[in-house]
Amino acid sequence: MLGLAERAGAVIPGTARVREAVRDGRVRLVLLASDASRNSREKLRPLLNAVGQRFIVIADRATLGTAVGRAPLSAVGVTDAGLADRIDALTRTGARGGKDVPRSDER
Repeated sequence: MLGLAERAGAVIPGTARVREAVRDGRVRLVLLASDASRNSREKLRPLLNAVGQRFIVIADRATLGTAVGRAPLSAVGVTDAGLADRIDALTRTGARGGKDVPRSDER
């Protein structure tokens, strides 16, 4: 699904670009790598919480980057509402092999 979002031009890769897009209100969902550095987490989590941005902690940096055809990434923003909703729904229904996926609405 992330590959589809990338091909549709609905992905913003990387911590700095995601932060900028969140501030501009262009992001509908943020995916954070489970192994993101402490620095990346400290830059993103407070901002995401402050603006009420929906996010999911998912996969590792390598997997997240590969999903969008890039090098390892700590964060990916999805700008299309429909794709963001579908990705969110897939993670809720166990598309990740039944693992619990931490999300912003379950803090």
